[in-house]
Amino acid sequence: MTVISFGGGVNSTALVLEMVRRGEPFDAAIFVDLQAERPAVYENIGLVSKWLEERGAPGITIIKSQPQTCGNDVAESLEQECMMRRTLPGLAYGYRTCSAKWKVRPFYKYLDQIGASEATVCIGFDASEWHRAERNNYLNKRFPLIEWDIDRDECRKIIRNSGLPEPEKSSCFFCPATRLPEVLSLKCKHPNLFSRAIAIERNAELITVKGLGRRFSWEWAAERDANQLDLSLGMETPCACMD
Repeated sequence: MTVISFGGGVNSTALVLEMVRRGEPFDAAIFVDLQAERPAVYENIGLVSKWLEERGAPGITIIKSQPQTCGNDVAESLEQECMMRRTLPGLAYGYRTCSAKWKVRPFYKYLDQIGASEATVCIGFDASEWHRAERNNYLNKRFPLIEWDIDRDECRKIIRNSGLPEPEKSSCFFCPATRLPEVLSLKCKHPNLFSRAIAIERNAELITVKGLGRRFSWEWAAERDANQLDLSLGMETPCACMD
């Protein structure tokens, strides 16, 4: 049995399209929904799912992350857990616990539930991400884009040639790996999501970091941008989520 870890972004979209183009069968493409993606990601999932089904391939299977124990209560999502614990996602502190806890573990738990624990899992790391593939220690994994020497630009080309629009970045709307221009874009395009991110930031008891930007708070950055002040900030840290 072969399953695809579908993240909803450029790489995983190109992966499922190329699997079909090359005649490589798969049994499922699974998206773990943290209930925290931007609307465009969910729209892309629908478009890709329809494209696959029209060609006789399995559509995208959407599963939700399981609730997690949070003290004496239960968090239904990462966003809720952050609010309950008065903290930020683990990546803000240099840990990749958020993706492991809310994406990777639910994915493999679902495989167990459907009797597919021995399935080969295809992951969409591209040819420039061999280092990420080497760090990925889950059993029965496969990295087709690396096998086929397909990089990010080629992924975009595959999507265009398939007649689909290029997906937006797939990540939680409050992910600490979000680049500054993306933070400001979120504020402009999705003010409701930006407000929820700021609520997480304000609610967190911060000592070692200043906010979702680690060395700066998103709220501070938004205020400086609104006042047309300098925004020369920090380094980028990639998220551990599978695109």
